[in-house]
Amino acid sequence: MKYCHLLLSLFLIILTSKVTAQNQDKLSGQIKSLIKDFKGDIGIYMEHIPSGNTIEINADTIFPTASLVKVPILLGIFDKIENGELQYHQPLMYRDSIKYGGSGLMQFFRDSTQTDLSTLIALMLSYSDNTTSLWNQALAGGGSEINLLMEKLGYQHTRVNSRTAGREKIWEKYGWGQSTPKEMAGMFKQIFKKEMISIPASEQMYRLLSNTFYTDYAISSIPPGVNVASKQGMVNASRSEVFLVNAPEGDYVCAIFTKNNKDQSWEYNNEAWELTRAISSLFWNQLNPNHPYQAPVQMKQYQEGLAY
Repeated sequence: MKYCHLLLSLFLIILTSKVTAQNQDKLSGQIKSLIKDFKGDIGIYMEHIPSGNTIEINADTIFPTASLVKVPILLGIFDKIENGELQYHQPLMYRDSIKYGGSGLMQFFRDSTQTDLSTLIALMLSYSDNTTSLWNQALAGGGSEINLLMEKLGYQHTRVNSRTAGREKIWEKYGWGQSTPKEMAGMFKQIFKKEMISIPASEQMYRLLSNTFYTDYAISSIPPGVNVASKQGMVNASRSEVFLVNAPEGDYVCAIFTKNNKDQSWEYNNEAWELTRAISSLFWNQLNPNHPYQAPVQMKQYQEGLAY
């Protein structure tokens, strides 16, 4: 609740301003006020795309990705499609020997169920499906090949660690994958600007990223009806999210990463989730003063902080 109270006090101050070179420091100070008592490590990168102005706090620090690693996997799959090594609607057959627990739906499919690559991709992104994500990682050539693609694309810190030869020690530290707020936001920006892989690939990836099931966190502070491309990554001690908002007064991209979180609960009022909602609301109202938004208090009943 402390973040909500602070947010309300800031709301009137920011309502009539936008990110410019003049007020950028002021906004950065407001964000620092929100995060100063957070019990963990946090990194933030926000870019107002029309102006190019940014807010950066530990934006080049490496964080665990958790399920955000599914974005590099997505790029690996579409790179294979563009090179003719895979087909978007390629038929596949699910075998329950590959099922993996945690988030997602395919683990509940019956053995020998007919499916296709487009279904794997959609489940990986919309429902953060772990089984399809590992399947997609293999189809993309594995972690080593995806990491080579990341290097080729200029992302020096974003890497797949899990099931990737030679990265076992790094996996112990960061888990499935690693990235920085700035690099992950950069991927979303390139996809949105149709600069990733190819124009058709970028458009299709953006459509897929705009269809998440997990609207409980940053997206809950953005008005319904506004398109948001996003991906979330959550484990006990790390809750992170990247989202690109097609806002009426200018598109913007934001990545909020956390690690070493003291609060490892999976309830609505988890400290990192409350902070993410507050930061997202601050950015929305700062960048869209003619379209202010505060989520209805009653929305809490629909945001239970689903564990995944």
